[in-house]
Amino acid sequence: MNIVLVEPEIPQNTGNIARTCAATGAKLHLIKPLGFELSDRYLKRAGLDYWGLMEYAVYENWADFAVKNPGAGMYFLSTKAARCYTEPAYREDDYLVLGKETRGLNEELLKKYYDRCVRIPMRSEARSLNLANSVNIVLYEALRQQGFPGLKQDGELSGREEPAWEDYV
Repeated sequence: MNIVLVEPEIPQNTGNIARTCAATGAKLHLIKPLGFELSDRYLKRAGLDYWGLMEYAVYENWADFAVKNPGAGMYFLSTKAARCYTEPAYREDDYLVLGKETRGLNEELLKKYYDRCVRIPMRSEARSLNLANSVNIVLYEALRQQGFPGLKQDGELSGREEPAWEDYV
């Protein structure tokens, strides 16, 4: 899977998304202008030490991204979309495209790809969800549909005895 952030503004969101990409094997694509430097301490802090576990690319603009990723199967996340994010059948090489935190994706892009736009249901009084949370919701739905390829799906207590219920209260 691929996560595309078009002009992200908040370093902590991008750092959290980078951490999700590292944990899932998704590639992160960042389209300029960025609202921060890649050396930003908040970006690095939010991504913890996961930056070495993930692959990312930076593009000068949307045109640069489109030229370098021809034929990409893309889904555009927007509160203006008619379809729910659970409707598409996601493929392992699809791209989830999200816009900047303050305005989302531009109208021109949404109109051009409206049949590929999806939304996360929420109350009408809410404007939007946090960018990093939105990535997590849709990415994990896409991975669930694919059977979580390459991801560890079982947990273990490393030889420790399972705590009794009383230990939690």
